[in-house]
Amino acid sequence: MSDRLAHVVCRSLDAARRVPSAPDGHRWRALHGHRFSLRLRAELPAHWAAFAGAETGSLRDALSACTGPIDYSCLNDHMADPSDENLARWLRATPSVPGIVSAALDSSPDHGVYLDADAAVHVWRRYRFESAHRLPNVPPDHKCGRMHGHSFAVVLHARGETGEGVALSDRIDTCWAPLHAAFDHACLNDIAGLENPTSEIIARYVWERLLPALPSLTRITVFETASCGAHYDGRAHRIWKDFSLDSAVQLRAAPKDDPRARIHGHTYTLRLHASAPLDEVRGWAIDFGDIKERFTPTFLLLDHRPLHELAGVADNDPASLARWVRAQIADSLPWVDRIDLLESDGCGVQLSWRAGADSPAMP
Repeated sequence: MSDRLAHVVCRSLDAARRVPSAPDGHRWRALHGHRFSLRLRAELPAHWAAFAGAETGSLRDALSACTGPIDYSCLNDHMADPSDENLARWLRATPSVPGIVSAALDSSPDHGVYLDADAAVHVWRRYRFESAHRLPNVPPDHKCGRMHGHSFAVVLHARGETGEGVALSDRIDTCWAPLHAAFDHACLNDIAGLENPTSEIIARYVWERLLPALPSLTRITVFETASCGAHYDGRAHRIWKDFSLDSAVQLRAAPKDDPRARIHGHTYTLRLHASAPLDEVRGWAIDFGDIKERFTPTFLLLDHRPLHELAGVADNDPASLARWVRAQIADSLPWVDRIDLLESDGCGVQLSWRAGADSPAMP
């Protein structure tokens, strides 16, 4: 697979609505409001932005221009049925943006929909549980061998039929409830089948128990912490690990009168995605600690540094920086197949280079 570069942007929207397509008696049929989060992912053509490196900002501006007229409004004044799905389809049809690959709309931090590359709708729901665990098969000096705990989160993704979103979301809630009762405020090692409760094995365990009742399930995402976790889709395991960078930048291609030509800075989120077969003894595809240790030399070149002085980087836009990071870690982290570099909340790039690595951004 050749490299795929997508620009991603996010914008919030405060609006009221009624959802007439919700089942009779459902609370969403009443007038209510949300702070929506809208996200676009686009593979932009060359020269679309004003200058090389301005793509993320230009895409963010286009999203703002699209959503501005409906901000702080009643969405029913703009469309007959402002369901999450219909809002996402409206967003995907944004005429001023070429190359849109996916569109997503989150109506709360724990619920939303996204449209994939085929414009099929996927509903997701996030659930949290407070649990203890230990990993019995790690090396003797590994900290995860000790009993400890996490505020876990699980995100369930399911593919829906057109117009099914509200009913599917409620069905996901029902299917998850017994697992939540078993996991929350419990020691996961005490649950049959979770004697070695890594993120990967938790994801597989949830998949196997939900799929019979929820055949439209497409993916399980387990957040072990806010900065690392695992995906499982019934076939393959993937993990990710986040790093926070506080760096100074200066865009060399920016016109002199553009503020991005000045030295400025961002708190970046750099997310490394990786794929490997599951080690059935250890219970993981890759140890999160190994990812962190191997990435540390590159991290130290980036964090609290002026990136415009970095040797070998083409420019300081997110795409150039992501490509530089890929070159740096190619030998030390061969499992990594995607890099997300976000210069602000939800805004940046996704660079992927293996089949299956370019799935939509995590909610």
